[in-house]
Amino acid sequence: MNEEPPSASVELQRIGLTKKIQEKIRKIYQNLSYKPKNKQEVAGSIRDSSDRGVLEKATLRMMEGALKVSTSRVRDIMIPRPQIISVGSNESSEDFLPRIIKSRHSRFPVIDKKTDEIEGILLAKDLLPPLSSKNKHNLDLNNLLRPAVLIPESKKLNTLLDEFRSGRNHMAIVMDEYGGITGLVTIEDVLEEIVGEIEDEHDDMQDQLVKQLSDNEFLVSALIPIEEFNEEFESTLSDKDFDTLGGIVTHHFARFPKINDAISIDNLRFIITSTEKRRLKKIKVIKS
Repeated sequence: MNEEPPSASVELQRIGLTKKIQEKIRKIYQNLSYKPKNKQEVAGSIRDSSDRGVLEKATLRMMEGALKVSTSRVRDIMIPRPQIISVGSNESSEDFLPRIIKSRHSRFPVIDKKTDEIEGILLAKDLLPPLSSKNKHNLDLNNLLRPAVLIPESKKLNTLLDEFRSGRNHMAIVMDEYGGITGLVTIEDVLEEIVGEIEDEHDDMQDQLVKQLSDNEFLVSALIPIEEFNEEFESTLSDKDFDTLGGIVTHHFARFPKINDAISIDNLRFIITSTEKRRLKKIKVIKS
């Protein structure tokens, strides 16, 4: 006995159910193959991957740093003009050498003090041959200068990084719209936006993290881990959102503090004593 063919209404219901199942599968596939539409969604997807344990925190920070570099501009990270250590084009070696030695930097802008124009870049290593000769008192800076790279404040950091790599340059002088020098930026400054602070043999991590000045006053490196600071001062600063003392102190100021700015946290008085390249270096800690 042959079965009766399905009625038209039953067939329509089956088609409708099939479409619903297909739509559900399509939505699941879309969620599994989600494609972010902008950088904000990319950042959110990366953080979500870190929360689910797919990415390590260090990798997350670098990926977020790379995204930041793609949107930030030179003005956001440049060393401002007042903090630039430069050499005058008409200075004698006796005048600028102590400044170069004290700074421990490797590159210095050479500026004509009369016209305030950049003459070039002086590399510390280029000074070694002439200073080791008998004619070191007749040193002519013009023979040692390298061409200076001039860039606007508005240049994007990812573009600048590509130019640094292709041109094999390590420093650029930042100019405003009127042609005045407003700061400088190095390839290290850009890379630090991606990988975090790059320490070398001259940085504070090699120095004593805590130096006692008196019975209740201490000079502390801003890079000291919060956990280590708490052990040293028997304090209870939270290390949930910040790793170093500098990070939590800056957070409590709600802005980047200036030298001699002071704030009290958990019965401790913090006074900013030195900064460098938009980061805290040394903080005086006073026990109440």
